[in-house]
Formats: sequence, C-alpha cells, structure tokens
Amino acid sequence: MPERKPKKPDTQDFFSEYDIPDNRHNFYRIWALLKEEYPDVKPSLNYSNPLELLVATVLSAQSTDVQINRVTDKLFKKYRTARDYASADLRELENDLYSTGFYKSKAKNIKTAAQMIVEKYNGEVPKTMEELTSLPGVGRKTANIVLARAFGIVEGVAVDTHVKRVSRRLGLTKNSDPAKIEQDLISLARREDLDSISMTLIYHGRKVCQAKKPKCKICIVKDLCPSSVIFISSA
Repeated sequence: MPERKPKKPDTQDFFSEYDIPDNRHNFYRIWALLKEEYPDVKPSLNYSNPLELLVATVLSAQSTDVQINRVTDKLFKKYRTARDYASADLRELENDLYSTGFYKSKAKNIKTAAQMIVEKYNGEVPKTMEELTSLPGVGRKTANIVLARAFGIVEGVAVDTHVKRVSRRLGLTKNSDPAKIEQDLISLARREDLDSISMTLIYHGRKVCQAKKPKCKICIVKDLCPSSVIFISSA
C-alpha cells in the first residue's frame, strides 16, 4: 500500500502552536502605521444616546454590526427609554431580537439591566466601570465602549475577538484572557489612545488580519509582525 502523504497542517492549527515572539518593543512603530492606515476609525454601531449604545453593544455579541444596525433601526423606535425595556413583555422582546442570535439570553439581560437602571440609577445609564459591569450581560468590553463613546471616559481597551486575535499575532500579548490582554495593551499605550486602539485593531482584523486567511502580503505592518512570515510561508 502506498504511503500516505502527511496532510498539510491547517494554517490556524499550525499558528496555534507557534510561539509568537515578544514584540512589544515595536508597539509604537506598529501603532503609528495603523493610525496612518485607519485615520478616521468610528464605531460601526448606530446609536444616539448612552442607552442605545449599551443595548446595541450587548446585542452585538456573536453577531455583525450590520445585522445589529438593521435590528436597532426598528428597536430604538419601539423602546425609547430604560423603562420601556424594563416593562417589555419578555416574549415580545425576544421576538424583536430574534435575528441577533442568542436572542433569549440577550432579551433577558437587556430587560433585567433596564430594570436595574430604572431602580438604581433613575433611568439613566451609569457612568462608572463598577456600576456598568454590575448589569447583566455587561462585561468590561461593553463597559469600556459605553464609557468611552457615550461619556468620553476612557478606562481601558475594549477587547473583542478581533482585538484579541490581532494583538496576539502582533506579539503585543501572550495572553488569551481578554482582561489580561486589556492590561497588556494599557501598559503599552498612552491613555488617550486606548479607545482608538480598540477600534483600529477591530478595523484591521476585519479588513486584513482575518481569522482564517489573513492578508499578510498587503498588510501595512507585515514587516513588524512576527506572525506574517508564518502565514505567508504556509499560504
């Protein structure tokens, strides 16, 4: 029987075993290039007030911003205040959120969070990390987004799947836990850049440093990225 040729390892499997060198010393060079590449990064979610931003961000988990914007276009006309969400029929709210994925847990979290906002914060979205993360369905990522973009309060870096993937590939962190990745990025960057870093890495992750097939050959930071040689050679 002829010998089977070994199967070429999947890029992701190979990459997961790759020990990414510490590349933190190149952070400011990388950041300068990314800022130049994405000079006008803006949030993709549509909102007009802190409550809408909070709801949209909670809904965005496991979904695309495009889909969430379709849903919230109708949702924000139907539910205008925290009291509207707090008093909503749960089944009806679930139906309104059906296309966002995980709609049952999202509806429950939003309704319960709205009840807490009404009871504890007089119907206004709170403005501290501790208060926001006490709401169901709200972790540090969501809280960072709401604080920075609704109130101009920069506490840290919102770490989503794109930020996690790109920062690890660039060798800016060796951690996989979002809270630890956030602290690693905070230690590298100026405080005023923290929110921009999150949005910039998200843009770069969507457009270039994609999960399965990163476009390393056209990447603006490929010469500073310790992972690009791995992906280019395995392409």
